[in-house]
Amino acid sequence: MTLHIPFDNSYARLPGRFFARQNPVGVAAPGALAVNAGLARALGLDPQALAGPEGVAMVAGNLVPEGAEPLAQAYAGHQFGGWNPQLGDGRAMLLGEIVAPAEGPLAGRRFDLQLKGSGPTPFSRRGDGRAWVGPVIREYIVSEAMAALGVPTTRALAAATTGEPVIREGRALPGAVLLRVASSHIRVGTFQFFHARQDLEALQILAEYVRARHFPEARTPRALLDAAVAAQANLIAQWMGLGFIHGVMNTDNMAVSGETIDYGPCAFMDGYHPQTVFSSIDAYGRYAYANQPQIAVWNLAQLATCLLPLWDKPEAEAVEEATASVYAFADLYQQAWLARFRAKLGLVTEEDGDLELIEALLTRMAEGRADFTRSFRGLAEGTARDEFLDRGAYDGWHADWQARLAREPAGAEARLRAANPAIIPRNHRVEEAIAAAVEGDLAPFHALSAALSQPFDVAVDSPFRLAPLEDQRVLRTFCGT
Repeated sequence: MTLHIPFDNSYARLPGRFFARQNPVGVAAPGALAVNAGLARALGLDPQALAGPEGVAMVAGNLVPEGAEPLAQAYAGHQFGGWNPQLGDGRAMLLGEIVAPAEGPLAGRRFDLQLKGSGPTPFSRRGDGRAWVGPVIREYIVSEAMAALGVPTTRALAAATTGEPVIREGRALPGAVLLRVASSHIRVGTFQFFHARQDLEALQILAEYVRARHFPEARTPRALLDAAVAAQANLIAQWMGLGFIHGVMNTDNMAVSGETIDYGPCAFMDGYHPQTVFSSIDAYGRYAYANQPQIAVWNLAQLATCLLPLWDKPEAEAVEEATASVYAFADLYQQAWLARFRAKLGLVTEEDGDLELIEALLTRMAEGRADFTRSFRGLAEGTARDEFLDRGAYDGWHADWQARLAREPAGAEARLRAANPAIIPRNHRVEEAIAAAVEGDLAPFHALSAALSQPFDVAVDSPFRLAPLEDQRVLRTFCGT
């Protein structure tokens, strides 16, 4: 099949200081790893062509398709609170953009197609610009699981092997490239890049571009900030409702569109505890599970600082308005969080005591080392009690929950099943898939991906529903760059 992608590259039409034009660096022996056929069809692309020789060559970086305009985007960022004025795509290249069919499930939306692991760029900072198969598989599995769970996210369209080793920590590992899809790859750090250079013209161009692409109703800088704040409040509430920990919430890893981006040391909790950290580089727990809402506010404050020069008002008034917009995150997040956790308890009405009921369960889960996913799913299946070390503590809460549920409409079990997934991409399963792929066996990767595509409807005896045994627990995750 002939590969055809109808590119329409709006970002490449921005001024040259927004990016560095750069072709992918070819590899020795491109090989197929995976193609997301459903996503390809939704984008109006031919999955067979993507899986064919031309598609594999494109994903690996050996073929630049007609109409593509490869480039590495410029951005800056705060990394663990430390400022870096120039980061940029060090191992990623934006091939271009496509517009999904108007009559399809993506309703004419515009998307980036970006390669990750496609070779060095001017922003590589002495890195090799490559990726090994581990982080490619991790991002493929977790991003697609997030999409199936209904969370705004970048997506994995395809992946290829390179036939070349990548050296990481003294080990030679098989190389791979990911082709991912995003509403855009514009980050808080993209605004910071131009703000740090006092490039008011570029800030204005970028703000208008983001408004037109993501928030067309936002006619002023404050409205643009308000839209970004609302999108992040919803996103973080969804993360929290799934026990998801991003692990590296730097400003260069926060997409202004409100999508989850840059799956590095990400992980889902097994046993619940609010201070859970997995990332090997988060030594002080800056990005722990419970800290994610506050970090989102911190990042949004950096975005507000970048937008302030665009306010058409005196500085003091502009600062006051921007501060109020950022502080609005707290109420928006609390509303979204309560709505999500009410749904997880099967509640559709609102009562004053609901927050206390939710927090009482979470407290008992933390004290009882209860598995996050299995406990909430167990509310639908009558097995939640089994997840607690102190089952008596759960019993007391269960009585209160049943009394609250009695005041709700019928159909609680169906609502519980719809709100609480039966499976998540558990760390040990992802690591099993990676370890097998290193040896050339992709069967565990494909089996896990297939199971995660229907996370709310999985057989009770599926092995992917099981929590890890003690010797299977994965306590540290790595960026893999």
